[in-house]
Amino acid sequence: MSIRSAAKIIALVLFLPWSFHVAVHATARRQPATITIPQSTPPAPPRIHFVDIASQAGLTARTEYGGDRIKKYIIESTGSGAAVIDYDNDGGPDIFLVNGSTLEGFPKGQEPTSHLYHNNRDGTFTDVTAKAGVALTGWGQGVCAGDYDNDGFTDLFVTFWGHNVLLRNNGDGTFTDVTKKSGLAHEDTRWSTGCSFVDYDRDGHLDLFVARYVDFDPAQLNDPSSASACDWKGQPVFCGPMGLKGTRNELYHNNGDGTFTDVSDKLILKDNVPHYCFTPLAADFENNGWPDIYVSCDSSPNLFFHNNRDGSFTDVALNAGVAYNEDGHTQAGMGVDAGDYDGDGWLDIIKTNFSDDSSTLYRNNHDGTFTDATLHAGLGGNVQFLGWGALFVDVDNDGWPDIVIVNGHVYPEIEGKGLLSSFRERKLIYWNERNGKFKDVSLDAGPGIIKPFNSHGLVAADFRNDGSVQLLVNNSYDAPSLLKNDALQGNWLTVKLIGTKSNRDAIGARVTLHADGRQQLQEVRSGGSYISQSDLRLHFGVGHAAAIDSLQISWPSGQKQELKNVPANKIVIIKEGAGFVAHP
Repeated sequence: MSIRSAAKIIALVLFLPWSFHVAVHATARRQPATITIPQSTPPAPPRIHFVDIASQAGLTARTEYGGDRIKKYIIESTGSGAAVIDYDNDGGPDIFLVNGSTLEGFPKGQEPTSHLYHNNRDGTFTDVTAKAGVALTGWGQGVCAGDYDNDGFTDLFVTFWGHNVLLRNNGDGTFTDVTKKSGLAHEDTRWSTGCSFVDYDRDGHLDLFVARYVDFDPAQLNDPSSASACDWKGQPVFCGPMGLKGTRNELYHNNGDGTFTDVSDKLILKDNVPHYCFTPLAADFENNGWPDIYVSCDSSPNLFFHNNRDGSFTDVALNAGVAYNEDGHTQAGMGVDAGDYDGDGWLDIIKTNFSDDSSTLYRNNHDGTFTDATLHAGLGGNVQFLGWGALFVDVDNDGWPDIVIVNGHVYPEIEGKGLLSSFRERKLIYWNERNGKFKDVSLDAGPGIIKPFNSHGLVAADFRNDGSVQLLVNNSYDAPSLLKNDALQGNWLTVKLIGTKSNRDAIGARVTLHADGRQQLQEVRSGGSYISQSDLRLHFGVGHAAAIDSLQISWPSGQKQELKNVPANKIVIIKEGAGFVAHP
């Protein structure tokens, strides 16, 4: 019996109110796809040493999210996302942090707000929240970025329990709330979580997918102090999401005039099972030029919306092998990312889950299906953590994407009770061994990884433009973490794409890089990780290679470009149909 399966049996005995109300499905086991990767003895991991430089960088704003000693309702448990956005087009990635609230509320004028930090391009940031007009208040959840009006300035969409907000970038350092004007406002209170801008019909205008969690009304729920409260390993805790009413995800079509039309009925479900969804992941998983949408769901089957190329999507998660884990069980999915970890030219999926379960790695079989490769890849051992943000990111620039996961529990009541899990938890780094497997190097990866936080949103960017990707983490009840690997790293290339016929931010564009005898694949993506947004620029580690043999770009419009003999250790800007714009 696997560690993961044993943990699930224990979880059933102990009764998990949040998750693991297990459904077993008799689905056929799929054989792993054949991949051509080296099978020799893997190399030893290099020195990886992350330190937290947030304080000296000027990132000091605290994120609030319900009680940090006791939580009465599920709304207090989900935390907030973060975004990287170069809002002023100066070449320095800026930071947007979503904030939450508490049940007790705050005096007027003292409410926690979202924060926008301007990159000073010297290793520090300046809080420009008030000046930019983005001091949003309330139960903020997630954020995604995309230039929905193709004016050359990237915009932000922020989700809430309550009412979502579309922030239009005015191009002068400020933003305007255009939610109502754009047709995205709604009268009723909704709990939206993750979002993604995606040009699903490839018309050059970014559409919008919004995931939703539960139909939440605190007046209808039990307080943990009541006799009917739920129990987790002997501790009275809030209940959910099972037993709460599920909701449907939303799809909005961009009309090309600054407005959107709700076309959610184009998301075709094959059953009426309630879904509790967190993070959408829009990507071309089938290598056919059309974006599909995978959605991580909590205690319900995950969704995999196949793009029918006629403006509609059909959920094929069960047949694709990504609705459940390899045992046919539902999981409590939180964060999700896509990356080609084995170098076969197809995007794979990493998904984080609740504690008493490991994260799940789905390997792409090249035929529209996936295989649960979690145990084969060496990711099945850590079951004590409750995972949120997850990223494929090359932490040492050796040309192979590693996996970073941030963690934090939902029950502060468990602290000091001698349980396997804790409220604040350390992070995880799995180093890619280049043979389809990963090595857990977390405990040797520096104080920035080991120090525990209650972490949720995770994003990555080369904030200093020096070739070393940094990790930004939105921590509840603390200031954010900005993690820098100060160990020696390999060569690199950062690619910024500008669409012309395609959408301006080139979301959905695919870049295949050939260097040092192998290939790498990445896509420009809106959303992902845990309800967050990483840099729209693509960062490639290339190890010892001094130059890139070729860059092959597949644009959403269908146009293809190839650029050869590109020097390493550069930031290159490539315009659709025109080639290089600049080498900063």
